[in-house]
Order: sequence, then structure tokens, then C-alpha cells
Amino acid sequence: MDGTTLIEAIAARIGARHVLCTPAEMRPALEDWRGRYRGDALAVVRPGSTEEVAAVARACAAAGVSMVPQGGNTSLCGAATPLPGAASVVVSLSRLNRIRAIDTANNTITVEAGCVLATVQEAAERAGRLFPLALAAEGSCQIGGNLSTNAGGVQVLRYGNTRELTLGLEVVLADGRVWNGLRGLRKDNTGYDLKQLFIGAEGTLGIITAAVLKLFPLPRASATAWLAIASPAAAVQLLADLQAAFGPQLTACELVSGISLGLVLKHIPDAQAPLAPSPWHLLVELSAGEDEPALRAGLEAFLGRQLEAGGIADATLAQNAAQARRLWALRENIGEAQKIEGLSIKHDVSVPISRIPEFLERADAALLTAFPGIRIVAFGHIGDGNLHYNQSRAEAGENAAFIAAQPVVDRIVHDLVDELGGSISAEHGIGQLKREELAHYRSPLELEMMRSLKQALDPRGLMNPGKVL
Repeated sequence: MDGTTLIEAIAARIGARHVLCTPAEMRPALEDWRGRYRGDALAVVRPGSTEEVAAVARACAAAGVSMVPQGGNTSLCGAATPLPGAASVVVSLSRLNRIRAIDTANNTITVEAGCVLATVQEAAERAGRLFPLALAAEGSCQIGGNLSTNAGGVQVLRYGNTRELTLGLEVVLADGRVWNGLRGLRKDNTGYDLKQLFIGAEGTLGIITAAVLKLFPLPRASATAWLAIASPAAAVQLLADLQAAFGPQLTACELVSGISLGLVLKHIPDAQAPLAPSPWHLLVELSAGEDEPALRAGLEAFLGRQLEAGGIADATLAQNAAQARRLWALRENIGEAQKIEGLSIKHDVSVPISRIPEFLERADAALLTAFPGIRIVAFGHIGDGNLHYNQSRAEAGENAAFIAAQPVVDRIVHDLVDELGGSISAEHGIGQLKREELAHYRSPLELEMMRSLKQALDPRGLMNPGKVL
């Protein structure tokens, strides 16, 4: 079956209007969010149901044509972008956007893969529940992509990664068969936990079409504060003090460097500095079932004690939801501000929380020695050890040459991460960006096991080729 015949077969099954073939129609799906990766495809297809996804997969398998699953196309690693020169079909899940069921007694929500994360959050809230996955791209990223990358976000500290929030999956395999594992069970000990194979696999083993996700009681009270601190070491100590004082009420603890905040203030309209300039900042949020005044008073008392003891230099406590949203916007817009500023070398790493100060001190020193004058933008989820650690030149025009040095920069950063017992990818995945790095830092046995899984589920290599392995 040639490409034309394949496209005609898919159009006959899902409707010609849902098969995009012209360069103008396909362009948004062929470039990644950062603008670093561009690929080619025979078509971008938009099936509207699991059955239609399966039909697309069967047609592609019969033709020997690879498939690239795509959600909101917000990947930072090129995971959802087809390879250049590839005769692939991009399978957009955007039309699979239905909330199938909400079971408040079981605290679960069953959603299709094309549901935008914010839509799932809102549906849960209308039912009096919380779906806690929260990240900056929540207004455009889709659940299928969140599952495929095991997305983290700002509330992992309390609720865990996407993997911990998932009870069941529905998946279309490379040959078009459908595995229905949509079980809303907390306990299911019947053999291998197959859903875990597809979470974090970046679409290389199959196409996730739906999921059963955990819900939680909806917090009725929250308290949010922005702190000025001296160092990452102070942040680690504050995290421990917050956990001791508030336990599971501590929902988020985000580290932001002064340089990161400066980019937001420079590029994001209406952004305002909450405090005087500081080398480091911490954004803290508590949440509870009720009694917001008491929660806020407790955090205020904690901050007062820390000010007296010298643990923090200054702090501002949000007095209402609008003020809290403005503080969160400073953290959530760092990625957008960096994109406006220009290209940068990005790292999404994790190390044990206790090693964060050492990592930042040693990595900064090594990079500034190798590349004098570079700007290091560091921020992230200190509560779970995940740092976004990015480098660029202060002058945007010099970045093209600096980007060419990425292999050297990566080796400095990733060797140190590995030495400290960390991971070169905490929540963004591998994609195209870190494929060779994965081979460098995973053991031969681990890579052999991964390839065995790939061979078992996708023996012809049709699922998202060129990613992960």
C-alpha cells in the first residue's frame, strides 16, 4: 500500500476533513513547542474515537508506515514531533476529548486522551473533587501526553507524578488491537501491571486513548507565600521545617532563582516583583479541607519565626485568591519568558533533595569555568528534587553558537547528576533531545530490557520511531 492509498483508506474510515495533508494544514503538528525540532509526515490524522484510532493503526500497520501520537504538542524534548524525511502519520488525539465518567464514591474520573488537563481539573472541581496534576502548560497539554511522559508538576510533593495518579488505561497497540485496562481499582494483584509499561513510554509502545485517574477531596482552604532566601541550602532546610510544621498540608514548594524571576519581570506583561531583589526565592503553598483563616495564620506564624531566626530574609503572604494567582504566575511563566528571551540549553534533572545545594554549586562553577559569562536559569520543584536547569548567553544573538556546544554542556551537567545519584530526565521525558544521553547513562542491561519490551509490543518499530531508544 503506497502513501496515497493509505491516506485514502484512513480518510474513508475517519472522514476526509479529519485528514490533513497540505503543508499549511500540517505545519503546527510538525514543529515542537520550542521550535527546535521540525519533521515531515504523510498526513496529520484526527480520529474521533478509540475505534477510529485502532482503524488508523491497522491501516498504518498494513502499509508499514510509522505513527507519531500527538497530544497538545507541548513536549520540551521533541517527543511528539516526527523525524525529518520520515514517511510517518501523525495521530492527533485532540478529538478524543470526552469525560467518560466521574465516580465520586470511588474518587475516580475516566477521561479520553485528548482532554486538556485544565478541562479535567475543572470537571473534577464541578464534582467537588480535585485532580491534582498541575503544570504551566495545563491550558494546552493533553492527558495522553501527560501519561506518555509521566508528567510531574507542582503538586508531586503531596500527590505524586502522573503514574501515581493513574489506575487504568485503554491503549491501541501497534497492530491496531485495543487493550481495555480501564479499571478503577486501588488493589489489583493479577499479574503484571501492564498500564505501567505505557506511562512514560512517550508513545513508543502504543497509543493511550483513555485513562481512569484518581480524584481527591477538594481543598477548601489554601495559603500561599513568596519568600526571599539566601541560598538553595536555606531552601532545603525550609522544606524540612515546613514538612515538620504542616505535614501533608504542604502542597507545593518551588525554588526560583533571582535570574529566573528577572526574565519573567522583563517579558511577561503586568508581572510585578513581590519583594526586593534576592538571589533565591521560595514559593510555598498549603492546602486543607477548610478553615482558611487558621491555615493562613499558621503559615504567617511560621514565617514570623523564620524571619526572627534568619531562615528567610523577607516574605509576602497572599491575602486572597487573586494575590495567590499572581504569585503563582511568576513561577509558571518562567518557561514562557525563556522562550521569548531566545534559545537556551535546557535540563530537566532530579537529584536527592539533600544534594540540591551541592549540585547547583558544583554545576554552576563548572559551567561558568567552561563558558564564562553564560546565564544560568535555575528553578523547579525542590519538594521532589526536580530542577529545571537552563543555560544561555545574555545576548540572544550569541545563542546559536552556544547551542552548538550543547554536548559539552550536557556532559558537565549530566555527569554530575549521575555522580549524585540523580536522573537526567525528571518529568519531561527523553524524546529526541536525550535519546543518546539515555544510552550513555543507563546500564546495558537496562537498555536491553527496554528494547525487549519494545520488540514485544512493537516488533516492526512503527510506534513513534526515533524517540527514547
